[in-house]
Amino acid sequence: MIRRVQKLLVANRGEIALGVFRACRGLGIATVAVAAPDDAGSLHARSADETIEIASYLDAAEHVRAARESDAEAIHPGYGFLAENADFAEAVRAAGLVWVGPSPEVLRAAGDKLESKRIARAAGVPVVPEGDPAEIGFPLLVKAAAGGGGRGMRVVREPAELDEALAAARREAEAAFGDATVFCERYVERPRHVEVQLLGDSRGEIVVLGERDCSIQRRHQKVLEEAPAPALDRVTRRRIHDAARAFAAAIGYESAGTAEFMVDGRDFFFLELNGRIQVEHPVTEEVTGRDLVREQLLIAQGEPAIPEVEPRGHAVEVRLYAEDPRTFLPQTGRIERLRLPSGIRVDAGVEEGDEVGTAYDPMIAKLIARGATRDEALERLREALAETEVTGVTTNLPFLRWLVVHPAVRAGGVTTAFLAEHPPLSRPPARAARAPWRAAFRLNLPAPPPAPAPDVEAASHDHAAAGGDSALTAPMPGTVIRLLVGPGDRVRPRQPLVVLEAMKMETPVVSPYEAVVRAVHVAEGDRVGGGALLVELEDDARTASGA
Repeated sequence: MIRRVQKLLVANRGEIALGVFRACRGLGIATVAVAAPDDAGSLHARSADETIEIASYLDAAEHVRAARESDAEAIHPGYGFLAENADFAEAVRAAGLVWVGPSPEVLRAAGDKLESKRIARAAGVPVVPEGDPAEIGFPLLVKAAAGGGGRGMRVVREPAELDEALAAARREAEAAFGDATVFCERYVERPRHVEVQLLGDSRGEIVVLGERDCSIQRRHQKVLEEAPAPALDRVTRRRIHDAARAFAAAIGYESAGTAEFMVDGRDFFFLELNGRIQVEHPVTEEVTGRDLVREQLLIAQGEPAIPEVEPRGHAVEVRLYAEDPRTFLPQTGRIERLRLPSGIRVDAGVEEGDEVGTAYDPMIAKLIARGATRDEALERLREALAETEVTGVTTNLPFLRWLVVHPAVRAGGVTTAFLAEHPPLSRPPARAARAPWRAAFRLNLPAPPPAPAPDVEAASHDHAAAGGDSALTAPMPGTVIRLLVGPGDRVRPRQPLVVLEAMKMETPVVSPYEAVVRAVHVAEGDRVGGGALLVELEDDARTASGA
């Protein structure tokens, strides 16, 4: 049944809210923004046809109230916040409103990583083994059962790290998703991350709109995405598409969604299904010519999904963040100057003069370049980044400029270990290591030794000390959520001393060496700025000798 929507509320903020507004205007749908009290002056709140204040973006009842108050007939959840919350979808439907997304039942099944793995196995889709750490072995990955976006995830390389990783993942999952359930699965050291774009409609039709490669990541969050995935042979590509379609059909998927896979040569494993629009959806739009948000809106009104199309050309996206370009820790400040490039697609969530704080995701804009070939798309993106200028807040712009010209990136086929093998802003090799053998061939050589991800915690601390003492400072603005030591405590190297939280991500501040805590300058619950003094240490050897 077709149900036309005249007015829609977006239960989100930032660039995704602005993207939904654009799609709505193209369909003649009026728009309603919601804004939390600390976000009332943001760009999305200034851009809708009307704006309603709500207590919190995580309060489902507030979104429903705002929809009723504004006479909106539908709610689009965007991504993040409550986008994959089945209870929210249920509340929207119970209020007689149109929910732009999959059903609550599908969201519950897809959102539970363990249940979705069970469904995938039954549908013949390969999955990564999960279970008891003693059975899986190390390294392993702790994951939030209701998680996504890198939150509630920890890589554990040895048994001694497990308890703290489980506790941290549970806290982070509870803060981000309201569900502290976590599980352990085998950690695949150097896979590629490939995701398949799906559209499902009320008639049971499942459409595949190609795939994206999202292998370059920091803190388990994506940095660069491209479509189609490079270095993926025709047979493996078809098998991954078929697996994604099989899972979506098995779960009864409706709306836009993404099936994510780890790819290791010609082997691949289902990771999860994201029951929402993805941050990186523009690269698929650029190579298919289809507006995915528009398709979401049409499917929610009862229209059939569009036919499958063959992608043309290549598209690459990077995310411009207010974050340190080496450690990737979030930064704050007022954007004094913002010069975004012309000639490519830019999806921005802020304007010049806006404030970037600690409460929300620090993304400034997505830059998306398209070309007839991959090399052309990357070159256009390089030129666009050279044109970009941001002042007033530290950004990852130097990192992005370094990234798009890196020989390994230009060669294609990098893995999720890229930033472990090539630390941010490091000098790239003189020549690209373009391998003569692709995934179809395997040599009988030992696997390379595992390399951990960049140690952002260690890199971000002020370990410069006079006479063996250290003043440990906050690597970013945030809130002290755990204080683990007191004056006089002896600490070992790499022992967590303070845990900071910002953007619902936890960052431990660790001891650089064996030491004694001389002074603690913060308490749990304190909000601190970047560079604030947290803990003073004294070299344990100097203390023992009476120096």
